[in-house]
Amino acid sequence: MSDEIRMVLPEVDWIEDEGLRQAVIRTYARALQQTKWTPKDLSKMPFTLIKETDISYIDHVRAVTRICHAVYGVFKDLFGERLPLNRDVLLAGALLHDVGKLLEVEERDGKYRKSAGGKLVRHPFSGVALAAAEGMPPEVLHIIAVHSKEGDPYPRTPEGAIVHHADFICFDTIKS
Repeated sequence: MSDEIRMVLPEVDWIEDEGLRQAVIRTYARALQQTKWTPKDLSKMPFTLIKETDISYIDHVRAVTRICHAVYGVFKDLFGERLPLNRDVLLAGALLHDVGKLLEVEERDGKYRKSAGGKLVRHPFSGVALAAAEGMPPEVLHIIAVHSKEGDPYPRTPEGAIVHHADFICFDTIKS
C-alpha cells in the first residue's frame, strides 16, 4: 500500500523526517482501509462536491502541496529566520488537509456524493481523527483542523495559514 500511495502522491517523499513521512503514508492507508477507495480511485474522485469540476482529489492535494512548497521557498529566501517555518509540518499538513474526504465522499452508481458519515462529520474532523490515530503531531493536526471554514474563528499557525490559503486558491479559482 505504501508504494501505491507514494505513486499517486510523490510529494510525500519531500518530507525529510522519516517518522513524519511514514505517519502521512499510514494515515492515507488507514483512510483507504476504512473505505472502498484505492489509491488509483483518488485520481478519479472529485476534490469537491460543491462545484462541478474534473479536478481530482489527488490533483488538488498535489496542487496545494506544491503551492505550499513554493511559498516555503519564497519565504525562506526573502524572510529567512524572521519568519521561521517548519517545512516538514507544512508539507505533511498540505498532504493531509483533505484526507478526511476519503470518509466524507462515496461513489454510488457512477456518481459521487456525501457518505452517511460525511453528512454528520465533515472532513476536517474525520481527517484529524485519522491522523491522530497514526501519531501525527499536534502541529499537523492543527493544520488539518483549521484548513477550511471550520477553522475561521481560530488563530492559525503560519503553516496553517499557508495551507488554508493554498487550499482556497485552488477552490476559489475553479469555476462552477
